[in-house]
Amino acid sequence: MRKRTLLSLVSVVPMLAACGFRLRGVPEFAFRSLFVQAPRGSMLARELERTLASSTDALKVLRDPSSPDSAEVIFVLLSENRERVVVGLNASGQVRELQLRLRVHFLLRKPNGDEIIPDTELLQQRDISYNETIALSKEAEEQMLYRNMQTDVVQQLLRRLAAVKTL
Repeated sequence: MRKRTLLSLVSVVPMLAACGFRLRGVPEFAFRSLFVQAPRGSMLARELERTLASSTDALKVLRDPSSPDSAEVIFVLLSENRERVVVGLNASGQVRELQLRLRVHFLLRKPNGDEIIPDTELLQQRDISYNETIALSKEAEEQMLYRNMQTDVVQQLLRRLAAVKTL
């Protein structure tokens, strides 16, 4: 039984390698230093800075707001909006379903103003049921979903920054 299991596992590995599958790995950036320009108190910018700083030793994330031009590229977080939209009501007009959205506008530019990634919008959305009798737990669930969407957006931003090949 063990030999069959081992044999089946060994036979799957070459097929995965042949199809081009590989683990994502550490992102490689075409630039060595980056400055994050964002509104004060932005949780998304803070998470992006932390993730970039810990992703690789080859990238230096500059945090000094007085000298953004010393970086090779500047990531500009233009806006970060959280939206809460009612999408479902019951027969008496009470809210039963909500849609949470996180909309992020950003661009990547050189210190001289040349845009590498033009103004781009990323949108994450989640549907959530709502019940006013358990409003406090639904509020906690909303916050958890917003944090989850923020993490997803940061991962998308990392992949987009890693996709930049030339400066």
